[in-house]
Parts: sequence; C-alpha cells; structure tokens
Amino acid sequence: MSLRFVGIDPNTGGAGSPTVWVEEESADLVLQGAEAEELLRAQVGGTAWATGHTVGIPAHETVIRIPARMVAILREACDVAEQRARCN
Repeated sequence: MSLRFVGIDPNTGGAGSPTVWVEEESADLVLQGAEAEELLRAQVGGTAWATGHTVGIPAHETVIRIPARMVAILREACDVAEQRARCN
C-alpha cells in the first residue's frame, strides 16, 4: 500500500495530530485524528442518520474529529483522490 501525504493540522505541536493521506491504488482517503469524546460517539452511534441503516458504530469503525481549520486540506485530499480514481 502506497500513501500520498496531503496535509497535517497546521497547528500541530509535533506530536500526533490530524493528518490526511490518499491511498494511491484505491484512492481512498486515510485520516488520522483525535478519537471523538464519549458524548459525540453516543450522539453519532445513537442516531438513525439514514433511513433503513443500522443505528450504532460497528466494532471495526470509530468516530474521529478533524478540526475545521483542516477543511482546505480535506478539499485537496478529495481532489487528489478523485484524480487518482480516474487513473485506476
């Protein structure tokens, strides 16, 4: 698996921080971020967001928080992923 680094939280202090990559082969976005706090996970996991969709967060998934200041980085990652997907 080859990852293309797109960006990191501009306010990072050098330790773990929100980061965005695009997986080259699949064009999937790969995100690293702070795990959402319990209240947010409860809200996400306890709400039926889409008709007919199971409520809850599956054991193999998690909810992460990406700061709003990273919106431009996420847009860039989406552009990279879209371009990459066209190549596949």
